[in-house]
Amino acid sequence: MKKVKGMRTGAQFLESIREDGRQVFFDGELVKDVTTHPVFQGAAHSIARLYDVAADPVNGALMTIPSPVTGDPVLRCYQIPTSAADLAARRAMSTRWAEETFGLMGRTPDHVAGFLTGYAAKPSVFAEAGKQYAENVTRYHGYARDNHLYVSYAIVPPQIDRSKPPHKQSDPTLYAGVVAERDGGIVLKGAQQLGTGSVFSDALYISCIHPLAPGDEAYAFAVAVPCNTPGLKIYPRRPYAAGATSAFDYPLSSRFDETDSLIVLDDVFVPWENVFCYRNLQLCRDQWWRTPSHSYGNHQAQARYATKLRFLMGLTKRLCEITGVDPMPPVQIMLGEMAAYATIVESMLQAQETQASVDAEGVVWPSKSALYAVMALQSEINPKLLNMARELAGGSMIMLPSTVKDFDNPAIAADLDRYVASPGFPSRLRTQVLKLVWDLIGTEFAGRHEQYEKFYGGASFLVKQNMARAYDFKAATALVDKALALT
Repeated sequence: MKKVKGMRTGAQFLESIREDGRQVFFDGELVKDVTTHPVFQGAAHSIARLYDVAADPVNGALMTIPSPVTGDPVLRCYQIPTSAADLAARRAMSTRWAEETFGLMGRTPDHVAGFLTGYAAKPSVFAEAGKQYAENVTRYHGYARDNHLYVSYAIVPPQIDRSKPPHKQSDPTLYAGVVAERDGGIVLKGAQQLGTGSVFSDALYISCIHPLAPGDEAYAFAVAVPCNTPGLKIYPRRPYAAGATSAFDYPLSSRFDETDSLIVLDDVFVPWENVFCYRNLQLCRDQWWRTPSHSYGNHQAQARYATKLRFLMGLTKRLCEITGVDPMPPVQIMLGEMAAYATIVESMLQAQETQASVDAEGVVWPSKSALYAVMALQSEINPKLLNMARELAGGSMIMLPSTVKDFDNPAIAADLDRYVASPGFPSRLRTQVLKLVWDLIGTEFAGRHEQYEKFYGGASFLVKQNMARAYDFKAATALVDKALALT
């Protein structure tokens, strides 16, 4: 990647991934340019907008910090926090970016940046496997920071046969693993998912977050790989922009589908300097839990989710205004319940900062109990809120003009102006708002988002196990012992 002087702009981001040799396949063909292809360009330009926001001098204090190496401004998401105030500043940056996408792009550049920052905050964990791994983690974090990289990740094995560990699959190269070692690095073969955002990323962090067992050493690795590395293939699911007939009719699907992808590694060579874990079961697990990587990355994710809920609340309020039910007591009760859930998410996000801790090495950790409490309930909160929004919408978001072209026909427009309008909301504006609601909670794009919010942090039972480990049961059972002592 060409070194960028100053903050990276959106135009520079687009230019850097344009026809750079990455292998992205869609509809049976290799995509020559993801920045101009009809199904990818909307999302590519949405990501470019994030870089423009960060590069705007007006946002400098919010979005950037001075590089500790060069002194030049770099993205704040790469900041290693030294206080709760630093965590709050990181959250403010992520919130500002999330507002640009209405919380609908979950793997923007600040997400995996949080993981890389968590690794760089605790190089001692990697040093236990060898000094070189600690040096590699620190060096790569600095490289990504000073070059404003967009790094995404693929850290989950494909769902082939989950009843067997990786080394007992029908073919040992089905799951991404090491197949050869050379003087200059290692060779990887197999597949990994979900690769969200990988179509547009500068690089991929590839590892495994699933538990590995003895015999799985070949799959216990962690590497950073440029997305145009020879042998790396990106197979995205069908982007929902492919069915978006216009930005008016599909205002969200057409702009904010970051896509999820199967990542295939066909003898991909990785130089040693980009290897952070190698055939080490313990370190492959410890990178997530003995460093604050998982906490930093999901602190960002919750800032994004809180923003998305604010967007949902605003749209739900607006559709109630359109249909004239807003002042009705039953509607106010439902809106109040929805607002309570949204406020819980927002408050738990801030609690990660106010209840943060500092370990013996001086590393700041967001409160794990606050983080995992809200993550554990997200799979229940999110569908409940969507169902309440649907109930309040009724048929309003279904009985809509077929497309924006209806308004271009004077005869049709006359009927729409008469029958598809509400006080204070002329037909076109009413339709525009309700198309936005439908794209958020009713379309194929919306369905993917409901599934995403249920599983983005892992299966709910795994997140609840994290919560059980984080909760202070010692203090809770001490109260029981105190009560028993009274008898």
